[in-house]
Amino acid sequence: MAKRKLKKNNTYHSSSVASVKPKSQKEMAQTEKSATFALAAVALVVAVCVAPLAAEISSSDIHHHKYPSLKMDEAQLTVNNELSYEVQVSWMSQRCYQCLYQQLGVVPAGLGPGQPSSVNFVVSTQHEITVQINSTPIELELCKIPFHFGEHGNYSLWVKTLNASFGVNCSVVTDKDPVNSYIPILVAFLIYALLALVFAIGKKVWGLDAVRGLVLRLGSSMETERLINSELGPTRVVPPVTDNILPPPLTSSKRLRSLDTFRGISLVIMVFVNYGGGRYWFFRHESWNGLTVADLVFPWFVFIMGTSIALSINALLRAGATRCSLLRKAVWRSLQLFIIGVLVINPNYCQGALAWENLRIPGVLQRLAWSYLVVACLDLLVARGQLDVITVDAWWSPAIDFLLYWPAWLCVILLEVLWLFLTFLLPVPDCPTGYLGPGGIGDMGLYVNCTGGAAGFIDRLLLGEKHMYQNPSSRVIYATRIPYDPEGVLGSINSILMAFLGLQAGKIILHYRERPKSIMSRFLIWGLSLGVISAFLTKCSTDRGFIPVNKNLWSLSYVTTLACFAFVLLMLVYYIVDVNKWWSGAPFYYPGMNSILVYVGHEVFEDYFPFRWRMSNSQSHAEHLIQNLVATSCWVIISYLLYKKKIFWKI
Repeated sequence: MAKRKLKKNNTYHSSSVASVKPKSQKEMAQTEKSATFALAAVALVVAVCVAPLAAEISSSDIHHHKYPSLKMDEAQLTVNNELSYEVQVSWMSQRCYQCLYQQLGVVPAGLGPGQPSSVNFVVSTQHEITVQINSTPIELELCKIPFHFGEHGNYSLWVKTLNASFGVNCSVVTDKDPVNSYIPILVAFLIYALLALVFAIGKKVWGLDAVRGLVLRLGSSMETERLINSELGPTRVVPPVTDNILPPPLTSSKRLRSLDTFRGISLVIMVFVNYGGGRYWFFRHESWNGLTVADLVFPWFVFIMGTSIALSINALLRAGATRCSLLRKAVWRSLQLFIIGVLVINPNYCQGALAWENLRIPGVLQRLAWSYLVVACLDLLVARGQLDVITVDAWWSPAIDFLLYWPAWLCVILLEVLWLFLTFLLPVPDCPTGYLGPGGIGDMGLYVNCTGGAAGFIDRLLLGEKHMYQNPSSRVIYATRIPYDPEGVLGSINSILMAFLGLQAGKIILHYRERPKSIMSRFLIWGLSLGVISAFLTKCSTDRGFIPVNKNLWSLSYVTTLACFAFVLLMLVYYIVDVNKWWSGAPFYYPGMNSILVYVGHEVFEDYFPFRWRMSNSQSHAEHLIQNLVATSCWVIISYLLYKKKIFWKI
């Protein structure tokens, strides 16, 4: 998913005047930045050094304690059948809504009293599953056991007859305890928390006058000694003493650090989950309805893009730019984003010209390009260059940021009506009208090839199956068979809505820019309102609402839910970073300032060292987590270095 600019600890640059005092401030700022970089480098070195150790421990654990055949997120289940007839073993994930059971295998009849037959199976440990035992050849359910198996654990399921009156009894016994695969996450969190604490303490210590004075005195003496000992040292020109009274130049920029920090938070999480997120299920996209961490970040980036559109267009209009020139710029930028997106998701261009037959057209940057273009055009239609003359005393002033732009809101509402019409009224061949399910084994297998309903049908009709995403997340649990693109055509309408809600946040900042409390209260009001809409649409459930939260569909409830979170999170970041200045936005500020470069870079160089290496144990969550954290930390450091050199990639 594409983004913008942010990351690490940020200190404002003081423009140095030719005087002794400004020079000291500059040295202090450089020292603090060096400390920030050193801290980030230490974190990276620690992670790299820990990787071989973790791999060695994991490998040793497999040799002595685990079953070599088991992979990540798997456990061994031994089914012992004491019945006089064979049984069929099936399973279903509890995260699979109204799904068919999938067959594991058949266990032969017992050999005699006290002599059960046994068959070993491998089961998934990501979610709780239900194991069903049926008799064969007559399909008769004997028992059904919900159980959450642990990774690399060894379990036995006993199927036996107690007596004629009680029928069949099924029970699960743990033969070998599973490993705790979440310990690496806890360790990683503690390490990063410790580094953040050390940096915060170091910053406080550096702020003490005594420490500053000592460092500056040591620095001055070392500089004097260096000049004395250097035969070729340049002559030092001492500025006049009168320069000390000159004030530093004022900066005209009032850029809100909270926006770049918010963008950086989204971007860093996005990079981490795109690299694998330690192969944990909650760092992967939800198979269909519901939310995971991976489902949060793309909409947030779209949201903050809309906020930036409002602020940038207002600033350019105030500077005298014409709307036509800004429209041309928006079209050109959208075209560049779209082209870059096509290149990034079709990496075979390195081997020659792109082949049209299998070229995927939709993508993250492509959706960003489309959303940016539409929302920028809507804002150019209604944006006001001068806001100072607008009164805030009228009875309608509490809704001024909404009512002044009603034509744009009308266009967005019409687009949403179009989405609702196509989603719930468009006839789809061999599928029920208004179907929002995953197809496959969902809905009891009645609509196998109806994945996504109207959204999937429109994509296959306009783009063709070969130009869509071939491995959708719905295959993980629902075993879908046809391609489905989560960045498809119909969902782009709701991504426009998400960007436009971000634009609304920008309008709030513009109209209440001198009243931080009003900005925060407006953010909370919008967040609460969108939360109520989401509760109504979903009926506060994952699968049983009118419109479930669904990232693959970019459903209306998905947008309202994530926009609710975005308003609240932006309010918190704004309060902490820009209002009270308790936090500089580090480390997220720096990648947020160079979001396009970080996103494109992490996609292009994903398979190269140091972002990826050959692991000692590819079935270890710990080593995957270390690798993904190191890769993400590398992009944080790169963005910091680029920020320090004032290198930004802007389109």
